[in-house]
Amino acid sequence: MNPNWDDMRIFLAVAREESLSSAGRILKIDPATVGRRIARLEANLDALLFTKSQQGYVLTAAGERLLDHGLQAEEAMRAAAGAVAGSTKSLSGQIRIGAPDGSANYLLPQVCAKISDANPDLDIQILALPRIINLSRREADMALTVSAPTAGKLLVKKVSDYKLHMVATHEYLERHDPIRSLSDLKGHRLIGYIPDMIFDRELDYLNDIGIDRVALASNSVSVQLRQVSLGTGVCVAHDFTLPFHPNLRKILTDQVSLTRSFYLVRHQGDQRNERLNRFANALTQGIRDEVARLEADADA
Repeated sequence: MNPNWDDMRIFLAVAREESLSSAGRILKIDPATVGRRIARLEANLDALLFTKSQQGYVLTAAGERLLDHGLQAEEAMRAAAGAVAGSTKSLSGQIRIGAPDGSANYLLPQVCAKISDANPDLDIQILALPRIINLSRREADMALTVSAPTAGKLLVKKVSDYKLHMVATHEYLERHDPIRSLSDLKGHRLIGYIPDMIFDRELDYLNDIGIDRVALASNSVSVQLRQVSLGTGVCVAHDFTLPFHPNLRKILTDQVSLTRSFYLVRHQGDQRNERLNRFANALTQGIRDEVARLEADADA
């Protein structure tokens, strides 16, 4: 017997969550029922799809093969739903965006609020993670990234450049030795990412300017900015975050001025999904406008 879509939907949830309870919570189905449905699917296919380990439910080789077909079926269902939903004037349903916490905290809230105002039946979810979002397992419908992926069946679109500078509070600068050049930074406390948790080379700002020690570190941009706002040291900050931290001022602007880029990454199979296309276009333009507005405010 061939699996139906409901079987496949349950299989995909367990494959992603690697847990019957987590899959059941997402599907709003009792975990025992999820387990029975997986067992029935395995019996119908005469194949073991998962093995139980300390890490949870792990796909077997047969499960991995079925996963590829399941994802294709899911994309087809989403494309069909998107074609219908996209034909209406406003967007509806649920869309999840994955993003690094800097953009998730300082750009996406206001951008998504405007999109929500224009589409009151649309539910927008922002998944803020200090790592690369796994689109192949549908952690999100699309992701904002700081580098363009080169592997996988993905649609990649450059969204916007953004600028970064070194910053500190006025009070910190008054209490400590002057910072007139990069060499002066050796006498100051640097704040930045945890070195071995930098998930993208584009985020290794301090290494790019020759700094090899981070006295106060976090994998979160928001934590770093909170630390520097308390007057505890110096860090590299996105210009678009500075209007939210008015006590920070740029330093060494003639010696340290970094430019990075945002990219919007989507499943290749969604390229005909009119609903997601419309949302992606609105998101892209919204981010461009918001980066430009906030950077202008930072220079004011």
